[in-house]
Amino acid sequence: MTMSQRHVLIVGAGIIGACSAYYLRKQGWEVTLIDQSNYGRQCSHGNCGLISPSHALPLAMPGAVAKTLPMMLKKNAPLHVKPRFDPELWAWLLKFAMRCKEAPMLEAAAGRHALLQSSLAAYHELLEAEDIDCEWQDKGALFVYQSPEGMDSYIKTDKWLQQFDLGAERLNAEQLVEKEPAIKPGTAAGAWFYQVDAHLRPDKLMNHLRTVLEKMGVTIKERVGFEGFAIEGNTAAAANTTDGNIDATHFLIATGAWTPKLNQWIGAKIPIQPGKGYSITMPRPGVCPSIPIVFQEQKVAVTPFNTGYRIGSTMEFAGYDTTINRPRLESLKKGASIYLHEPTCDPVEEEWYGWRPMTYDGKPVIDKSPKFGNVFIAAGHNMLGLSMGSGTGKLVAEMMNGQTPHIDLKHYAVSRF
Repeated sequence: MTMSQRHVLIVGAGIIGACSAYYLRKQGWEVTLIDQSNYGRQCSHGNCGLISPSHALPLAMPGAVAKTLPMMLKKNAPLHVKPRFDPELWAWLLKFAMRCKEAPMLEAAAGRHALLQSSLAAYHELLEAEDIDCEWQDKGALFVYQSPEGMDSYIKTDKWLQQFDLGAERLNAEQLVEKEPAIKPGTAAGAWFYQVDAHLRPDKLMNHLRTVLEKMGVTIKERVGFEGFAIEGNTAAAANTTDGNIDATHFLIATGAWTPKLNQWIGAKIPIQPGKGYSITMPRPGVCPSIPIVFQEQKVAVTPFNTGYRIGSTMEFAGYDTTINRPRLESLKKGASIYLHEPTCDPVEEEWYGWRPMTYDGKPVIDKSPKFGNVFIAAGHNMLGLSMGSGTGKLVAEMMNGQTPHIDLKHYAVSRF
């Protein structure tokens, strides 16, 4: 089979699917991209736009259970688990708790770090090569703490990150306000500053990347649901969709938090839980931060774009709930109001939620299906889909082409579950 005869159908048109489409098309593949919703409208749309190499450590780390357990059942806490009978969720939480040790944490961090570094470099290349305007800024990120105890509690985390050359600059209260005057004096004990981080406007990235893909000849089909495969032996011959059968030689499942619903077609039980996050988008306030900020105790992030401003974060394990939890939106505003001179600005342009695809070990799955030789998976990027998108796309193209991957794929193997 020649390269010109290779046709890949990508299920899922978020940042992972779009980046995979880009790198595959660059290598001569015919590419069709489908989504049950609209292109780029799920978690790739309303997230806070952070490109975060600093987030190498997973959430499953020593002390995480003791810190989060008391708040999990409180409705408006930064981390909330909706009480319900859900054996898969409780099994996920148990396995998460079992990984809250230093050795598993550092093992996961190695895989996350490699992909984060790859993606940071690939984004710079991609944006320059395709002249994509997504308001990219290399201004770093501030992790702000309200209390001196909070500041000190992060020392151990910073030492772990130093093992990956990711140490932060510690700022006291006065240094913080000097660096970011949008913060009110006397409201924070200080911050840890990561120069390595960047940010962009995710909706603009997705829109400009769509233009690039269509110019390259990628076919994009919206509101087309995937319903399974037509099977020939151990090979998927076509995808059954709500728009009819789509023939292809290869398939990629890049469906984020929806991936567990396709486990029977993937041939593996991928333990992804939908972690619901929220954001509010508005114009830039008069006194607007210049650097993205994460208020650590409140788990609230604020991102200044050139053309707007976004407050977001929180984590709600409520299943595939499609409602907007208004108290959680209000908690975002309240968290930012503790620290900022002007935490919000009218009018609100968008209130949004999205399901982050959370694995209990904090690493994505980037691998071939154990059931079908021509089906591949790229899902489970936790809160870092945007940060890991371009590196994942490169890995997918390398896998499908039989090339030596630029990162060791053992980190992301589906067989680890």
